[in-house]
Amino acid sequence: MANRQAIRDLQTRLADRLQIARTQGVAPSWLALEAGGQKYLFPMSQAGEIFPWVATHSVPYTQGWFLGVANLRGGLFGVVDLAGFVTGQTTMPKSELARKESRLIALNSALDINCALLIDRLSGLRNQDAFSDFAEKSIDAPSFFGNQYIDLTGQSWQEINLQLLAHQAHFLTIGA
Repeated sequence: MANRQAIRDLQTRLADRLQIARTQGVAPSWLALEAGGQKYLFPMSQAGEIFPWVATHSVPYTQGWFLGVANLRGGLFGVVDLAGFVTGQTTMPKSELARKESRLIALNSALDINCALLIDRLSGLRNQDAFSDFAEKSIDAPSFFGNQYIDLTGQSWQEINLQLLAHQAHFLTIGA
């Protein structure tokens, strides 16, 4: 009997949450992260699974930001250093201590590309309430950049549209 009541309570809570979501609308939500000293936001609908750092197998004659390939849960993924790709510069190898905070964020499988982005550290989840202001992307910003958001402490966060990134010619051309 206690199990039935627990299931009914769960169903009631879920129904209440769905009703709230319908009436308030769905606010954007992001995965907040840091890479190369910059703060970024990935739309939750475009980000995939998060993995701890694993060693990559290098691929010769590739761009400096392409770190190689890695086996992530039995799938072969290309690994891109996000900071290196955004800045166009090869980043220095990280110490073992720094690698402990590093993560690989796979792109959502719906984007149809087996790629994971190396980031320095996760900063949690954010929704619209975490920001006090935003600015639309500048004219000279990369096409995959979205709005820039200012959080309540005054720090700037750059949104990255992973779908646009995954289909950008420069991103897909890993050959040096």
